[in-house]
Amino acid sequence: MDVFYERMLRPHLFKLESEKAHEVGLRAMEWMGAFAPARWVLEKINGLDDGRYAAVSLFGLKFPNRVGLAAGFDKNGTAWPAAAALGFGHVEIGTVTALAQPGNPRPRMFRYPSEMAVINRMGFNNAGAAQMAKVLARLPGVGQRKIPLGINLGKSKITPLEKATEDYLASYRLLATYADYLVLNVSSPNTPDLRKLQDEERLRELLGAIQGERMKSTGGKATAGRRVPVLLKIAPDLSWVQIDAVLSAVDEFGLDGIIATNTTLARPGFFAGINEAGGLSGAPLRRRSTEIVRYLALRTQGRLPLIAAGGITDLESAGEKMDAGASLVQIYSGMIYRGPWFAAALARALCERDQI
Repeated sequence: MDVFYERMLRPHLFKLESEKAHEVGLRAMEWMGAFAPARWVLEKINGLDDGRYAAVSLFGLKFPNRVGLAAGFDKNGTAWPAAAALGFGHVEIGTVTALAQPGNPRPRMFRYPSEMAVINRMGFNNAGAAQMAKVLARLPGVGQRKIPLGINLGKSKITPLEKATEDYLASYRLLATYADYLVLNVSSPNTPDLRKLQDEERLRELLGAIQGERMKSTGGKATAGRRVPVLLKIAPDLSWVQIDAVLSAVDEFGLDGIIATNTTLARPGFFAGINEAGGLSGAPLRRRSTEIVRYLALRTQGRLPLIAAGGITDLESAGEKMDAGASLVQIYSGMIYRGPWFAAALARALCERDQI
């Protein structure tokens, strides 16, 4: 199926502007998610329930396989029901913000096929947390899904930095009841000053407020009688000293894991001559992302679950992340180049690798 995509479908999609091709893929997944016969056929083909994969248990959740769809593809939570049919072991929707926003001006997504890379400066374009809550209220809820659903939360662009905590809390209160797990995205390079929330003082304020919300009565509307796992997504451009400060805050406030990493502002090699603002993802991010996963695993001695993202385009790059200490991996740019069946193929290959 990878060959079919690369030879037959990808050439046509790549004739389209990058974001337009993304919209075509999103509409196709929305259709598949809404059309039960198509979902059923693909679920059988990809064998999510037939014991073909080795399930993974993390922070109270069961993941049917190790491969997830990263945030950024399904920003409004409209297409994720199709993810299990494509063989994903979990799916993360968003990034969603408390306020609806259009994102940055187009064009804002650029492919570099020779490098298997993407630069994007989307800017958290989404319909807002309240609209996502309405969408999710009509779809299978916690405990009714084939795979865990993560919701990735970001800061609204117009919200000043000093009000960021209230902004995240507004989204948390609207969406926690629908999430198998939540992610605090403080690492996108495309919202002004967002990465300053990784600074120790600001991060402690945010994590403390989220922890306070989680400590409220479990009978409250936001938690729906359960403790929702919360993870932090960090940037690949942090120094080791900065990462140590992040880990200290994560430990202090009892977060459940880290996603490493978001896109990078670095422009290595080929990209030194590319004059496009935004975060770089895909193969050029592979090495740095793995370095950070390895560092996190060593510093935490394996006690903190890690989800690796960045530069995963084949079994070798995914296995590298697992060897570095990740429990799960997430793909997005890799799917652009390898196609919608990449997740299932990669999950099977990882399972076979684990059995050697």
